[in-house]
Amino acid sequence: MEKSQKINPFISHILQEVDEKFKKGLEEEITLTIAGNNRLVPVERVTGEDFWILSRILKKHLYINGLDVRYNLLSDDGAYYAAKLLQKQLNLIYLNLMFNDIGPEGGKLIAKALHKNTTLKYLRMTGNKIENKGGMFFAAMLQINSCLQKLDLSDCDLEESTVHLGHMLKENRCLVELHMCKHGIKNCGLQRLCNALYLNTSLRYLDVSCNKITHDGIEYLAEVLKSNTTLEVLDVSFNRIENAGANYLSETLTSHNRSLKALSVVSNNIEGEGLVALSKSMKTNPIFSNIYIWGNKFDEATCVAYSDLIQMGRLKPDNTDVEPFMVDGHMHLSEVSNGLKKHYYWTPAYGEAYGPSSNAGFALTQVGQHI
Repeated sequence: MEKSQKINPFISHILQEVDEKFKKGLEEEITLTIAGNNRLVPVERVTGEDFWILSRILKKHLYINGLDVRYNLLSDDGAYYAAKLLQKQLNLIYLNLMFNDIGPEGGKLIAKALHKNTTLKYLRMTGNKIENKGGMFFAAMLQINSCLQKLDLSDCDLEESTVHLGHMLKENRCLVELHMCKHGIKNCGLQRLCNALYLNTSLRYLDVSCNKITHDGIEYLAEVLKSNTTLEVLDVSFNRIENAGANYLSETLTSHNRSLKALSVVSNNIEGEGLVALSKSMKTNPIFSNIYIWGNKFDEATCVAYSDLIQMGRLKPDNTDVEPFMVDGHMHLSEVSNGLKKHYYWTPAYGEAYGPSSNAGFALTQVGQHI
């Protein structure tokens, strides 16, 4: 009424659902989910002006501590109101802004708002093209902010961001999870990141998937893992580490590292030699529990090795993305859903979205409900 603005029926429908929950008596704080890719109800995507109204509502209802507005049309206008919300709503711990047409200016506003914010634990900026200009502000913010524990800057049109994010990792002592998918990271960039990881004692989940990393870059990472006792989840999917890279990781996991729990090497041009080496490291490393290998070049030795791991109970079926089957006396592997981050881009209409089998990365680095 204040803005003489028509009601967005999608927002109205979601708020009515929350009202019903509230009337029944809320036992815990809730996340308000107004995702633009919702398939169960008619969707009118949220705009920047709609978000202004949402932000006003959130200020008055302190039992809402999470906001998921993925796949909407917030743009930089919405980012302005999101920044204001982060400055005033001091109980918001989760904010998902993925794929909202937010650009460099909007990224700057949100990053600056987090300089003084002391409550937000998890921010997803995935798919917003904040570019290097916006990314610089996030790197600077993370040297100051002492609350944010999970940050996703994947697919944000950042290129070779490792110099600035490396400086941040040397200073930051609270970030638990960092996603740097599609940053154009090359081997020299990963080396800079690895130099910072020697000094970092908080990061438990590192995602450098979909970059330009080869076995030379993985050698630096394998060396870090020999002394790092913090990293638990490592995603190097969709790079090109090949047999040499797999062997570097295998050697480290076999003889040195006892903290990494999950590794994804999906689609890395690895052949039987490297895949079998990784399977052998599972036999000697009791902590290493999850491995994802689909999209590489399986030979029969690979199929037999992973079938043996599953049959002996060393590798649980829920902890990998392959399943063995026999045809004409020969062992083969079929693909099952990648459980490291199965619900990275979407959430299911029903069933478990955050369980260890469907979202192992989340389960291993959980810092709160749905966070």
